[in-house]
Amino acid sequence: MTVAEIRKQFFEYFKSKGHEIVPSAPMVVKDDPTLMFINAGMNQFKDYFLGNAVPKNRRIANTQKCLRVSGKHNDLEEVGVDTYHHTMFEMLGNWSFGDYFKEDAIGWAWELLTEVYKIPIDRLYVTVFEGDMGDGVPRDDESITFWKEYIAEDRIVLADKKDNFWEMGDVGPCGPCTEIHVDLRNDDERQKVNGLTLINKDHPQVIEVWNNVFMEFNRKADGSLVPLPEKHVDTGMGLERLAMVLQGKQSNYDTDLFQSLIFHMEEASGKRYGKDEEINIALRVIADHVRAISFSIADGQLPSNTGAGYVIRRILRRAVRYGYQSLGLDKSFLADLAMVLADLMGDPFEELLQQKELIHKVISEEEASFRVTLGKGINRFEKYLQDIDAQKSKVVTGDFAFELYDTFGFPLDLTELMAREKGFEVDHIQFAELMKEQKDRSRAATAIETEDWVELLEDNVEEFIGYDQLEADVRIVKYRKVSQKGKDFYQLVFNLTPFYPEGGGQVGDTGYIEADGKKTSIVDTKKENNLIIHFTKELPAEPKALFKAVVSQSKRKATEKNHSATHLLHHALRRVLGDHVEQKGSLVHPEYLRFDFSHFEKVSDEQLKEIQKIVSDDIRSNQALEEKRNYPLQKAKEMGAMALFGEKYGDTVRVIQFGESVELCGGTHVQATGEIGLFIITSEAAVAAGIRRIEAITGQTAESYYQKKVELLNELNDALKHPKDMLKAVTDLQKKNQQLTKELEQFQKDKAKNIKGDLKAKIEASNGINVLSDIVELDGGSIKDILFQLKGEVDNFVGILGGVSDDKCSLSIIVSDELVKSKDIHAGNIIREVSKHIKGGGGGQPFFATAGGKDASGLEKAIEEVKAKLQ
Repeated sequence: MTVAEIRKQFFEYFKSKGHEIVPSAPMVVKDDPTLMFINAGMNQFKDYFLGNAVPKNRRIANTQKCLRVSGKHNDLEEVGVDTYHHTMFEMLGNWSFGDYFKEDAIGWAWELLTEVYKIPIDRLYVTVFEGDMGDGVPRDDESITFWKEYIAEDRIVLADKKDNFWEMGDVGPCGPCTEIHVDLRNDDERQKVNGLTLINKDHPQVIEVWNNVFMEFNRKADGSLVPLPEKHVDTGMGLERLAMVLQGKQSNYDTDLFQSLIFHMEEASGKRYGKDEEINIALRVIADHVRAISFSIADGQLPSNTGAGYVIRRILRRAVRYGYQSLGLDKSFLADLAMVLADLMGDPFEELLQQKELIHKVISEEEASFRVTLGKGINRFEKYLQDIDAQKSKVVTGDFAFELYDTFGFPLDLTELMAREKGFEVDHIQFAELMKEQKDRSRAATAIETEDWVELLEDNVEEFIGYDQLEADVRIVKYRKVSQKGKDFYQLVFNLTPFYPEGGGQVGDTGYIEADGKKTSIVDTKKENNLIIHFTKELPAEPKALFKAVVSQSKRKATEKNHSATHLLHHALRRVLGDHVEQKGSLVHPEYLRFDFSHFEKVSDEQLKEIQKIVSDDIRSNQALEEKRNYPLQKAKEMGAMALFGEKYGDTVRVIQFGESVELCGGTHVQATGEIGLFIITSEAAVAAGIRRIEAITGQTAESYYQKKVELLNELNDALKHPKDMLKAVTDLQKKNQQLTKELEQFQKDKAKNIKGDLKAKIEASNGINVLSDIVELDGGSIKDILFQLKGEVDNFVGILGGVSDDKCSLSIIVSDELVKSKDIHAGNIIREVSKHIKGGGGGQPFFATAGGKDASGLEKAIEEVKAKLQ
């Protein structure tokens, strides 16, 4: 049975039990500040568990794309080294939201595994929560009773909170769970050792295959448990692990899906899986990582240097590094493997096929970029080994190994490999200390302490009224205190609100609430777990009062202009560049708009002019807003509204239309395009492979921009004495400046040539060293040229030259290669010590070093100290 067939049977089984089969949510999380990636099947259903939303169907089943590489579920370093961890994986799950509970969940799980998938009963065990006195949760006798109907009591194992009480994090929905384990060992091994003794012992062949979580509680910040409004079922069964069981394999990577990817890499590399453990690890890493990378890009997350993008870049570089280090691949390979993956998993994940070209382009350019970085890191490593101190100790210091890791992406084992080849060792202890310091800094920077909600009112639904009103009378339903980076602030939830929460690229509203003449500023508005949260620096003196909520009208209006202009821009881009253009990100701010879109070449100046003209024409035509709220998604698509990849839509949506521009959008907009006023494109550039970015301004910001341009033009006209042709006047000035620059450079060369002759005559022999020391009025570049010329002409040469140019000074030292070796002279070390005399700093290599400073009066003292060190 293939992976695709296993997935299909799971869907068919639960469909027969009245479950709606829903698509996977995007793996990349957009509007949850507590999460970067979906890391469990239940993430997209948190609102249902917490009672913040009501599901349309109380029975659901799906396969959810998950990624575990950061935070509590950090598996990255184990992936590929063992045979069962993954970054991206599929979690099969069935869900009950206040409908069936333990009896049906247990019965259906058993029936599917034993009667549909035909797993032998004598290979199965189950675990049940033993209870926890600290939490006040008793043993799960109810589950034990139901299990006795299907399995012998001696195969039911009691397990503690660590293994059988599931929690999403430090706070949130949680509950006891019952797990089904399978023993995959051969009969001889099973006879020798009872499988019961290997449950939850990390044995690679005695594994958990299905977890049924009974969501009953909400863990609060103080550690206490409170009952959820309703009891739910949350089950999770890793598809990759299930496939291993059903296909009779000993490793997830031996199943058909991974073997197809590994086979492609065998062909690409000429290496064979199963022959050598280093090669095995590399092939497993690459086969795993290409899935995480491809799905993330398809869901809208591109590699970058921050946040979720940095996680993807780390995964991609880890895969490339294994290909380079262990498989000997010095050319691109990952992008082609992603195309194999798209064909394998395009059903049911259509986004892989629809985004195929973008995925290939992004991965190709990321691979090329990292290979350049690898090359730079290797050059840096080679230069480091030439250092005299390193040559003496034969040890690569921990701080240098950390520099290679942090700057060039070299993991420690790659540095160790290169060091061993040169007869060096790496200081592990110092490296580990620096890694710990970095992680501690990172944790401290992102650490948030959130207190429990203080409930003031019972209110099931917080209504957003901000499409129609900017002011309203509101009450605080609940609030909580939050601390981050040593600062305290408060989060408030109202019974209704005119404040728009950050989302869909649009920034959150600001404003204030007022009661009894006292105002409390709302500094931001965000959405979390379907709650609109208002941020304040202080708690109102009377939280239970009736407040007047007022949105900043000027900020909202400016933001609306930029949001509507973004829609017009998107439409114009597709008209000018083609239908391949798709939104890949946006930021709608009161001051400007930023729009990222798929396109594989620079947008020409002519195209930008045409795009700006189309948008400006749409503004001048004053097209009225046509808004449809709670509109069926399918009808919206039939209207031509585009559904964006990586976005999750419900059955009903909001449609925003201006003329031919039709989009699904939850943001706020002008009532007619004429309100936007001016529209100016200020920049166009690449932000990633196959992704371009346009920034633009509208309204008053655009008017101010034009005004400044006119003022600058008038000032330039005055400075040039009102020429008839201003452009020609500027061009003539540039030509004259270029000519003067050339004459000045030639003058400096002639001067340096004359000075070189004078300096050569000043060289003095001392202790077998030909020493030159002097101070000259030349720039650093000219001094360097002279010293290198003299080094090539004079044996056993040491040159020490101070330089004075304008208000700056410099000190340069050059040493003949033979003196570096025979006299153990290190110019870089010397110059670091003496640069204090010129109130500066510097460094360099053993044979050449420079320092810059502010105090030329200290040059003589610095030179004398250098000469003393040569004695």
